[in-house]
Amino acid sequence: MSSENPTPDLPSSDEQAVKDDAAWRRKRRLDAVFGDDLPEIVTDPGENPHAGRPRSWYEDNTPPHHG
Repeated sequence: MSSENPTPDLPSSDEQAVKDDAAWRRKRRLDAVFGDDLPEIVTDPGENPHAGRPRSWYEDNTPPHHG
């Protein structure tokens, strides 16, 4: 038995299918516990720059107890 291939009797496509199935099952377990609220693909911080509000908006909308 070779140390490179832990399951020598399975062809590589079957090995990939087993890995994909294990990854799918792991994702299902995590989703069951934590939910699936996050998107699969997230953007990098520099990809979509935040278009924040101008300082004047914050000054106009400051609650009275912060003034």
